[in-house]
Amino acid sequence: MAAEHGGAAPRGGPAAAAEKPDTAGRDDDRPDTKVASQSIRVHVDTLEYLMTMVSELVLTRNQLIEIVRRHEDSEFKAPLQRLSNVTAELQEGVLKTRMQPIGNAWQKLPRIVRDLSAELAKPIELEMHGADTELDRQVLDLIKDPLTHMVRNSADHGLELPAQRMAAGKPERGTIHLSACHEGGHIVIEISDDGRGLDIERIKTKAIAVGLASEAQIDKMTEAQIQRFIFAPGFSTVDRVTSVSGRGIGMDVVRANIDQIGGTIDVKSVGGRGTTFTIKIPLTLAIVSALIVEAGGDRFAIPQLAVLELVRVRKNSEHRIERIKNAPVLRLRDKLLPLVHLRSLLKLDEDGTGEAESGFIVVAQVGRQTFGIVVDGVFHTEEIVVKPMSSRLRHIAMFSGNTILGDGSVILIVDPNGILQAIGIGIAETARRATEAEREAAPQVQEEATESMLVFRAGSPNPKAVPLSLVTRLEEIDARTIETSNGRPLVQYRGQLMPLVPANAEVEIKTSGTQPLLVFSDDDRSMGLVVDEIVDIIDDRLDIELTTEQPGLIGSAVIKGQATEVIDIAHFLPLAFGDWCGWRERGGDKRRRSVLLVDDAPFFRNMLAPVLKAAGYIVTSAASGADALALMSAGQRFDVVVTDLEMPGMDGFELASALRGNPRTAEVPIIGLSALVSAEAIERGKRVGLHDYVAKFDRAGLIAALKEQTADLGRAA
Repeated sequence: MAAEHGGAAPRGGPAAAAEKPDTAGRDDDRPDTKVASQSIRVHVDTLEYLMTMVSELVLTRNQLIEIVRRHEDSEFKAPLQRLSNVTAELQEGVLKTRMQPIGNAWQKLPRIVRDLSAELAKPIELEMHGADTELDRQVLDLIKDPLTHMVRNSADHGLELPAQRMAAGKPERGTIHLSACHEGGHIVIEISDDGRGLDIERIKTKAIAVGLASEAQIDKMTEAQIQRFIFAPGFSTVDRVTSVSGRGIGMDVVRANIDQIGGTIDVKSVGGRGTTFTIKIPLTLAIVSALIVEAGGDRFAIPQLAVLELVRVRKNSEHRIERIKNAPVLRLRDKLLPLVHLRSLLKLDEDGTGEAESGFIVVAQVGRQTFGIVVDGVFHTEEIVVKPMSSRLRHIAMFSGNTILGDGSVILIVDPNGILQAIGIGIAETARRATEAEREAAPQVQEEATESMLVFRAGSPNPKAVPLSLVTRLEEIDARTIETSNGRPLVQYRGQLMPLVPANAEVEIKTSGTQPLLVFSDDDRSMGLVVDEIVDIIDDRLDIELTTEQPGLIGSAVIKGQATEVIDIAHFLPLAFGDWCGWRERGGDKRRRSVLLVDDAPFFRNMLAPVLKAAGYIVTSAASGADALALMSAGQRFDVVVTDLEMPGMDGFELASALRGNPRTAEVPIIGLSALVSAEAIERGKRVGLHDYVAKFDRAGLIAALKEQTADLGRAA
């Protein structure tokens, strides 16, 4: 077998030359001929050999790095750094020679869909996007068959017959959508259809019939858990066997093939609207980035593809392992995360220490299932060369291979997919039981939900806070990297120049050591707020008790029993970018009125909500017009609706029309927010029933408009 490298070989030959003797000389001068003459055919075995040699070079580099780590003043540091850079570039170059567009695996799909359309008497359209997305040839070969099977599945199971689609108000022609894109160090492939969706009731019946779960277990499961039964071996809801389906060889084989290459597959289905399968696979199988951890005295590697974050836990700290109905859980940002101890799972606790209550938690995600793996220690991340498991150990699903570390140790690579399979339904049951226990222990409902606040110090010992949802990242940069341009401090941050703004006049930007920053971002703009110290992240009610006119502050609130100044990030944005927003002085209304704030951008929702709360309003946020309608349809009442007018899907004008068309909401005042105020937009707003029209960043104008509308409500009452 041979692989094309760098382009196609020149076309034509002796026969072609004989037919056109007069143009032979001119053909050699054509640009495409010159490019083709620079291409060669490279045998696949040669590429495999090169990849093997690069893998060995990576292992050797890792060993040298480990040696130099133990000798701080080693004279080999500089040449090793150069060797490391050359190795990385060589590795990237060899990987490129193995890369092929995923479109090569899609070439036969249009014909397959065309044949299925005729065989099943269903008009089907296949849409493909991202065919030029490249991945390793080895991965490509292993993904071809699963993709073909899933497209056939969508055509047979997913899409309805034309008469059924017409009756459901859908177009007669069904659509299968196939897309691929790069995301981090892996490829995400989506196969979706606009068909009937998965039949949850039939899946339940079949799962009980084949003994996958009991009725009692099924009743406790979520829809997402029930949908995953389709990946069980031999599972099929088709009543009869055809040439297309019903043969008992289906999604379990697809999942097995994807697991084999260290990927994950997830399904999301909405009845009557369609099904989406999401596949996440690594770019290459040869060299992957992994987190090296310790459990029970042994080291293991966890592929970073599945790692979301690391959390350190200790007894009596905010992040600690709790037990609810004897199930270990971690309370992480208002969610209960089920835990599994790697030491116990691998039966490494022979010393009798049991499940430790302190250590590190690797937060992992497989599909839509998030869980924590408790380990004793975390070392570092390292690029590892994946070696296949011995034939005697391949039956152990919790390991996907082994590797050699820089110190020469051979360690096993943990497979998060295998861990999830090993603990089965138990981990989801743990989360469910923990949530139920939480509800039983705290049946009372708070009037206002808690909010995560980032607490820091700036210019004085008094604590200051900002809603964590506004903060993009917490950074500690080397103060020597801070530069000055036109008298303004800035730093090169992720390929862009990021302006730095001190949190107040008392904060001095450091000239040496590390400088803490709070990074705020919206779209492609970022700003760094310079602070003295980042203290903690605290969940508490944000209730501004004392408002202030001091620039940069909304007011003061009691957070965890301590008086804390809440900063107004809107004050700092124009200091970084003059055109980011044109905020003016804040007004206020002391009466407690309820406001529904509708904006598709989380950044602006999170920025406006504290300001409106400080002005005395009870604020509820919605991320879209559809969400706003759902809240009001569910019986919630609001005194005023404040909506962004430029939103995807249902925009603010359409939302206003829908509210005016419903007798229950026809009289609710609506204030429109827009980045651009034009006469045409104002006229359109009047037609759909907007009570007021405010520039999106005019905070004083918005509060004045709210005050006017709520004053009208007071007079009407």
